[in-house]
Amino acid sequence: MKLLSNKIAIRPKKGENYIKGTSKLPIIFISLWLILLLFMPFIEDNYDEDSFVLSINFSVILQASAVLSILKNSVRIRKTVFIAIGIIFITWLIEAIGVITGFPFGRYNYTEKLYPQLLNVPLLIPLAWLMMLPPSWAIAQRITGQSKGIKFIIISGLAFTAWDLLLDPQMVKWGIWSWQNPNGYFGIPFINFFGWFLSAIIVTLIIRPPKLNEKYLLLIYALVWIIEPLGLTIFWDLMGPAIFGFLGMGVFVFLAYFIKPREKT
Repeated sequence: MKLLSNKIAIRPKKGENYIKGTSKLPIIFISLWLILLLFMPFIEDNYDEDSFVLSINFSVILQASAVLSILKNSVRIRKTVFIAIGIIFITWLIEAIGVITGFPFGRYNYTEKLYPQLLNVPLLIPLAWLMMLPPSWAIAQRITGQSKGIKFIIISGLAFTAWDLLLDPQMVKWGIWSWQNPNGYFGIPFINFFGWFLSAIIVTLIIRPPKLNEKYLLLIYALVWIIEPLGLTIFWDLMGPAIFGFLGMGVFVFLAYFIKPREKT
């Protein structure tokens, strides 16, 4: 994995918005997040449900912390705070509208496993958007060679939506949320994926992400691509979503690994 992260990273160039002497916090948070992921099946098998749900909370918090530390190293604290608050507020609003109206994801409800909640949306959920949307931006930036424009926005949305091929069946299996009319993709309505794509595009258009330091963001995306399908297959009997999620996210990992970016002015 170290080889992969080094291979797909772009070295900073003169004039890019990177900060010299960046901290080691990203690798610390990523390491802690990985350790917890490895222990989650053990926690589920040997402890009560509350302990497992707590491990879900901490895994999201650690991954989001890793992303925030990467953003801070790329664009300084003020811009990091703006991005974080923007993603958290906008995605909470989208989720609240979705729970109330069924648009744009379809009819679904969060259970009481994750709390606290605001308008029936767990406050942890916007952090889940925060932990994967910037890695999706990094994928799009790597593939297109830019951090703006229609290609960047569309690829960001698609790379983010590909993650849900793994996530949604997993969360339903864990009882985090449920669908009123389970159908389509392993019980997940197909309109849900349109909702993810549309929502990612809306957030990206509003936030207008700056040029990011890609290395660790790409690593996070690649780690999710590898680890989640293994977990779904080995521990949670979700081989179908594991295969499709691995292929879906793998397209973007492949493009990020092999396509040389074309820098835009």
